Amino acid sequence: MLSRYFLLLIPLLLLGACASGPTFNTGGVDRALTPQGVAADPQPARGKYVLWGGVILTTTNLKNSTRVEVLAYPLDTDRRPQRDRDPLGRFILEQAGFLEPASYAEGRLITTVGKLAGTRPGRVDASDYTYPVIDARQVHLWPRDRGYRGSNVHFGVGVGSGGHWGGGVGVGF
Repeated sequence: MLSRYFLLLIPLLLLGACASGPTFNTGGVDRALTPQGVAADPQPARGKYVLWGGVILTTTNLKNSTRVEVLAYPLDTDRRPQRDRDPLGRFILEQAGFLEPASYAEGRLITTVGKLAGTRPGRVDASDYTYPVIDARQVHLWPRDRGYRGSNVHFGVGVGSGGHWGGGVGVGF
């Protein structure tokens, strides 16, 4: 009987393993470019496409566009920023139109594909900083972090007996 449950669980496990993140158009993306590298030597990177992501620091709506300052992090296989890794520098994402600042709020994770439009001088606290600027072609705002990044599918099997001593055996997956 127990083996029948295992046979039923296998397709469910396979379906959960197939879940993936958003699809990005990465054609023409230069994966060797990082925000730090572009800030240090912007001219060779101008006009190239990048796939970068990170944590939103600020969002500013302008007359016809929105500017988002991002602290970049390495991306995982789903292209989600990995906050547990060392940051890769900062960049500015520019998106045509209005982005709601309450949604694109400080601390939210974001990933973008876009064309490097140049750099912009700025400041981080008392230090001068050179920001690479991306003209965003595609933007993905990740769902708010609820403390768990894995699958929400959980399986459990339990066997127990209610004898005088209350013994039982449980197995979880």
